[in-house]
Amino acid sequence: MEFYVNHPILFVMVGIIIATVLGQSFYFLFRAVKRAKELGIEKKTVKATITSSAVFTVAPAIAVLVGVVALSKSLGVALPWLRLSVIGSLTYETVAAGNTLNALGQEASATINEASPFVTVLWVMTIGIAIGLILVPFITRKIQGGMVKMGMKDKKWGEIFNNAMFLGMISAFLGYVFCDVSLAFEGNFTGLIPVCVMVVSALVMAVLGLMATKLKIRWLTDYALPISLICGMAIAIPVTGWLS
Repeated sequence: MEFYVNHPILFVMVGIIIATVLGQSFYFLFRAVKRAKELGIEKKTVKATITSSAVFTVAPAIAVLVGVVALSKSLGVALPWLRLSVIGSLTYETVAAGNTLNALGQEASATINEASPFVTVLWVMTIGIAIGLILVPFITRKIQGGMVKMGMKDKKWGEIFNNAMFLGMISAFLGYVFCDVSLAFEGNFTGLIPVCVMVVSALVMAVLGLMATKLKIRWLTDYALPISLICGMAIAIPVTGWLS
């Protein structure tokens, strides 16, 4: 059988997995509604909660869709659809796939035509994100407990430590952005493309954040991420043509 990244078999397999996850979601939704009735919560309140949750789910879904489109060129639609729908992370999956393709000597914009590199990318994306599932039950409670104790003793240092952990996570992705900047000294300015995209995305995010707080447009806080992602991808097109 000839390998194809968009083979119908892949869509069937991915569809079964996603259908299982959706089934679990509906199961717990029905259980929650039933429990709400037992507790005497008004139907109006339950309906409003479900509606608001469904509406605000659209925001992260847009970001996920952007990631699927970005990865579909090389990996097809089925694999990105799976990885970004079930325990997936947009920032991790795109970097993991890109690094794996580069290590295999393949262009991220070129479609994979062989099963071996496709499976390699699949394993890297899956095993990497699964580490969190393994570590969370063993170390999260201890870390969280330590942070709570620190916050109770000194609120200021508790906030500093929490922010430091977040910045440490962000710095890992910043290395991916700036890793090829030095090529500019050799006359190759393509390494500046991700920097320009990051700057534009950050500016858009900052502007949306100010609008949400200063102008009291609260819904922007939920849609700031997908809007900044789309703006970053849009600016990448002219910037790539300019610096390439």
